[in-house]
Formats: sequence, structure tokens, C-alpha cells
Amino acid sequence: MNDKQAAAEASIIDQTNLLPKRQLLIVFGVLAISLFICFVDQNGIGVILPTISRDLDAADTISWAGTSALIANTVFQVLFGRLSDLFGRKVVFLSALMLLAICDLLCGFSQNATMLYVFRALAGVANGGITSLSMMIVSDIVTLKERGIYQGILGACVGLGNMVGPFIAAAFAQKSSWRGLFWLVSPLAALCCLICFVILPPSKDSSKLDLMTVAKKIDHWGILFGSAAIVLILIPVSGGGSYFAWDSVMVISMLVIGGSCALAFLFVEHKVAVLPMMPLSLFRNPPVCVLLLQNFLFGIVYYSQLYYLPLFFQNARGMSPITSAVLVLPITAAQMTLSILSGQYISRRERYGEAIWLGFFLWTTGVGLTCIFDLNTPIAAIVVILLVQGAGVGLIFQPTLVALQAHCSKEQRAVVISNRNFLRSLGGAVGLAISAAALQNSLKKAMPPEFSSFVSSYDTPDFEALGASPEQIQGVLQAYATASRTVFIMNVPFMGLCLIGCLLIKDRGLQRPDELHVVNTSDAVADMVEKGGVQQSVQGASQPGTADNAKSIDVRGQR
Repeated sequence: MNDKQAAAEASIIDQTNLLPKRQLLIVFGVLAISLFICFVDQNGIGVILPTISRDLDAADTISWAGTSALIANTVFQVLFGRLSDLFGRKVVFLSALMLLAICDLLCGFSQNATMLYVFRALAGVANGGITSLSMMIVSDIVTLKERGIYQGILGACVGLGNMVGPFIAAAFAQKSSWRGLFWLVSPLAALCCLICFVILPPSKDSSKLDLMTVAKKIDHWGILFGSAAIVLILIPVSGGGSYFAWDSVMVISMLVIGGSCALAFLFVEHKVAVLPMMPLSLFRNPPVCVLLLQNFLFGIVYYSQLYYLPLFFQNARGMSPITSAVLVLPITAAQMTLSILSGQYISRRERYGEAIWLGFFLWTTGVGLTCIFDLNTPIAAIVVILLVQGAGVGLIFQPTLVALQAHCSKEQRAVVISNRNFLRSLGGAVGLAISAAALQNSLKKAMPPEFSSFVSSYDTPDFEALGASPEQIQGVLQAYATASRTVFIMNVPFMGLCLIGCLLIKDRGLQRPDELHVVNTSDAVADMVEKGGVQQSVQGASQPGTADNAKSIDVRGQR
């Protein structure tokens, strides 16, 4: 980090605002509900993609309903940390909630595939903001020592949203219209925005913001080159070999220009930006670097599994959308349960290493076992395998976030969260893109010749209309099973690398050097604030240059 960037980062307003327990629970409850709605919207769409593709006549491009949202989510995800540092958490969080409400309403009114993809992309921007800002705000209002409990509950909300979303979407698809999913999320997001406007504490010194000064600190060139790189690389990767030929002028040109933009982005972040969206200094810290790379790799696997397991159940096994949602339930149920338990373990034992090791071991094992799925795999075996995988997910998502914060300074708290979410979303976008390409190419090779013109990753042929024999139907279903197995096999080495990466992560506990005095006073501070009269002094103690105030309320004992 150069001197200019170091000075700019040191000038960031500290938004730490430890709340009394009663107010904390109210604020946290609304944040949790907002995150839940976000993931209902984000993951509910997976089980209704076949229905949408038939309704909008978009069988060949419907994967962009998911990919466009993830690409947009990824493009803007890394920006939210710095925007919240500059403008305050509350303003950015409310903007994201309102954007989600508007975009989901418009998704429900989409009349063609292009309209849907555009509005899903904008909803992806909003989802990225809600996800990042929820975690940042929690990091501001609770201490690192207690953060495991609260981040674990947020992780449970992610799992609950993943669990409930497919059921809501499937119910709308079968009983009414797929549009109902978006029309349900829209008013709920607007309601959360209104409640947060009233109860969410304003960011400190937000009234003193000089917009001109703030605007000069925004990483404009980083936004430009980063966005261009992501879009220009992911579009050809997602369509190469299926929608576009790999040796076509368009694919080659986009990859070359996208790669050049990526190099320019790295140069801007290193030398030009005053407050870079992705400080390269993060990657000079070995544990932080490994944790961020692990988030990218398991993002590939997580989103790929959530999208392509339901497709396997529907296309290869001939199940209904609701039945396929039921079979994904073990992943989300186990994720929700283990997320809460891991948060309790981290806060009580003040350790996260064991949770991360066990989580990656279980996740790698579960993903490896999905490679045995075929047309005859017993349902009981599928449920057990997905439970193992879900347990690993629950032990990874929030503990890795706590570990990242334990290895970073307070000034980097927001940016490390946004970069962690950015890399996970980037992994998801890459995962969906390469999974779509792998599935489509494998399906073309495995499909019986007489059905080659009906190849679709998201829907099976109408066997009755085609007069297909039982042997032909079996051949088509086997082709879909083979294509799905190709995706599952592809995910295994990514999780294996994550497991190996644990060797480079050291558990340093929850005592961060720059919070030595403030963090250890969590219980005393909460009690004093509850009794009244000291909140301002506590807030002042967290400001730079007020170490003496922090020492005056120090309670050095470990809980």
C-alpha cells in the first residue's frame, strides 16, 4: 500500500457503534429479515427456470436469468465496502433495498427474456448490496468477540432463504405463475427499507459529509476497468462451445479485451486509486489471501450445486419442481443448523480453526459423493450426501468471515467483507458459466442422435408429442444424468484446493491487536449503556486518538 492510500484509509470515519442489547436485537432482527428476503429472491429462481424458459420461449438462453444477476452482483459487490465507508452504511443499505423492490416488481412484468435478464441483473446489484451491508452493519454494532454468534445467525438466514425460496417459487410455478415470486419479494423489500429507515442508527458524522471530497475518493477507474473485465470475460466463458464457437472473432476479442481490462484494474488498484475497492495489500497477508481465494473457489461450487442439483432431479429423474426443492432441503437445513452452532462455538471457545477444517472436509466429501448420482441412486442416499454437504457449508460461510476480520485492521473491516463477498460472487458467476458450458457440451455428446435437435439444459423433450419409445426415453434421461455428473465431477477439485488451503490458516483467536482495549469491554460497555449516560463516551473511545478513553473503561479479562 502506497503512502497516499495508507493516509486515505487512515482517514476513514470509524462507524463502530456498539448498541445496548435491546436496540441491538431490534436492528439485528431487521437485518436478518432483509438478508432472508434477499436469498429467497436470489435462489428461488433456480427451480422455476424450466417454467420460465417455456413461458418466454427462451430455452437456449434461460441460464442468463441466473448468470446476469450473478455477474451484476459481482461487478458491484466489491464497490459496496468503499461506498459505505464514504457515504455511511445506512444510506447504501437503504438504496440497495429500494433497488431490489423496484427491480423485482419489473421482473414480474417482463414480457420477454431480454427484459427479464436486464431486471434480474439490476436485482443482482441490489442483492449484493444487501448481503454485504448486512454483514458490515453487524460488524459495526457488535464486538468481534460476539460476532460469531450474530454472524452465525445471519448465516442461518442465508440457509433459511435458500431453503424457503425454492418452495415459494415452485408453489407459484405450479399453482399460479412464476411471476408471483417477484411480486412477493418486491413489497417485502420495500417494507424492510421503510423499517430500516426508521430504526437503523445513522452513521457517525454522516451530516458532515463533503460530497465533493467524497466523490474524489471514489475509485472511478477501478469501477470502469473492473466492470468491463468481469462482463467481457464471463459472457464468452458462459456461452463458449454452446452459444458461440470458441474460435469465433467475438469470443476471442472479448477475452483479450477483458484480460487487458483486468490487468488495468490491478494497476489502478495498486498505483492510482486513493481508496481502492480491492486493496492489494490484503493479498500480502497470507491467511487473508488464502481465505479470500477459498471464498472464490467454494463460490464456484456452492452456486453450481444450488442451480444444477434441481435440474438433475427434474430433467434426469423426472421430478416436479416442488419435489426437487424438497431434495435440496437437506443442504439448506444442515447449513442453517450448523451455521448457528458454529457461531456459538466460535464465540464461546474464541476459536474458528476447527470449524473451518471440519467444514471443508465435510463439504469436499459431500461434493465428491454427488458424483455417484445417477438414474437409480436411492433417495435416502441422496439425502444423506446432501446433509453432509450442507453441514460443510454451514461450518464455512460465517466462520471464514470471522477469521478474515480477526486477521484485518478495523479500517479494513468493510472492504474485506465486500471483497470476500465479491470473490464468492465472482466464483458463483464463473461456476454457473463453466457449469452451463460443461452441461451443454456434455449433453450434446450424450444425447441420442434422433433427439439431438431437442437439446436443452433446462427442459426435456415432449416425449408424448414425439411418440418416443421407453428405450428412447431412457436414453434421453441417461444423457441428462451423464451431463449433470460432468458438472458434479468438475466441482470436486475446487473443494479439494480449499481443503488444502487450510494448512496455511492459523487460528489467532478473536483478539485483534487494534481492538485490544475496546473489544474486551463488550459486556461492560453493554451494561453501562443499558444503565444510560455513557454511550457517547463509548463511541468516542473507538475514534482515533482516544486510546486513553478506551483504557478508562477497559475490562481486560477474557470471557
